[in-house]
Amino acid sequence: MRRDRAFDVVGVIDRRPDHAGAVARRLGLRRQHAGNRLADVPWLDEVEAFVVGTSPGSHAALIREALALGRHVLTEKPFVMDPADGEELVSLAREKKLVLAIVHNFQFARSTRRLIGDLQAGRYGALRFIHAQQLGNPLRRLPSWYDELPLGLFYDESPHMFYLLRALAPAPLRFLRAEVHPSTTGKRTPAWISVHYAAGSASIPVKLDMAFEAPLSEWHVSVAGEHRLGDVDVFRDIYLALPNDGLHSTWPVLRTSISATLSHWAQHLLSGPRHLAGALHYGNEEVFRRFAAAVRTRTPPDGISGQDALAVLRMQHEVIDRAERLTG
Repeated sequence: MRRDRAFDVVGVIDRRPDHAGAVARRLGLRRQHAGNRLADVPWLDEVEAFVVGTSPGSHAALIREALALGRHVLTEKPFVMDPADGEELVSLAREKKLVLAIVHNFQFARSTRRLIGDLQAGRYGALRFIHAQQLGNPLRRLPSWYDELPLGLFYDESPHMFYLLRALAPAPLRFLRAEVHPSTTGKRTPAWISVHYAAGSASIPVKLDMAFEAPLSEWHVSVAGEHRLGDVDVFRDIYLALPNDGLHSTWPVLRTSISATLSHWAQHLLSGPRHLAGALHYGNEEVFRRFAAAVRTRTPPDGISGQDALAVLRMQHEVIDRAERLTG
C-alpha cells in the first residue's frame, strides 16, 4: 500500500497498545491507536477505508462496524466464520454502496496469470483434469490461533486453494465428496483432506489434496489438457508448461526433463532474488490496485469482491459440513 500512490496509509490499529505503537514507528506512520472498536479511533475522519488483518474470529464484527461507519473494507482471508455473517455483510455493503473486498492474491501472481493466459489462448486444448495439492510442514511459522478454527489450519489456508480452483476451472464447480483423515498428533487440524469436484458442462475432474503433517511445505496447482500439462509452484511463483509426451518414449521423456529443469531454474533466477529482497508480492499489488479502482468507481472488484469471498467461504463450509471423517 505504501508503494501505491492510490493509497495514503494513515495509521495502524491494534488491541495491544505496545504493538500498535511499535508497528507505526517501524513503518513511519503518523497515526496509531490501541483498542477493539473502530468508532473509538480519534483520527477516524481521516480514514476512507480499513484493511482488516486480525485473527479470523474477529473479522465479522470489525467488517460490520467499518461498513456501519461508512468505510470501505478490504479483509484478509478467511472471510468470516459463518456463511450467514458473510451474506449479511455482503448485503450491508451493497445497501450502503460501499466496497467490500478480500485478499485473494495468488490468482494474480505472475505464474498463475501466465497459466490463465495460456488457457484462454487455447494452448491446452480440451481440459482433462485440474489438481491442487498443498503440503504443509507443521514446524513452519504459523499463527498461534490456527488449531482453534474449524478443521484447524484447513480453515485458514484453504481459501487460497479454493479461489485458485475457481479461477482455473470452468464454472460451475460442483461438490462431489470430501474425506478427512484425522491428525496423527491429536490436533484439530487433520493429517489430510481430499475434496472432489466436477467442473463445467463437461464435468471435468477437479481434486484438492491438503496434507498438514508433511516434512515439506509445497503448494502446487496442475492443469492437464490434451496438448500439455501446466503446473504452478505457488510459493516460488514458477509456471511450468510441459508438452504431451505421446508414446512416452526416450526422447519425449528427456524433453520433459530438460524443459522442466531449464524452465524451473530460469524462473527461479527471476523469482528467487525478488523473494530474498522482499519484492515478491504474489499478486498482492493487483489486489490493492483493484481495491483502489473499486473504491473510485463504487463497483465490486473482479475476483476479490464480497461475492467472491462468500463463494469461497461456502466452499469451506461445504467441506466442513459434508466431508466423511475417516477413522482407523
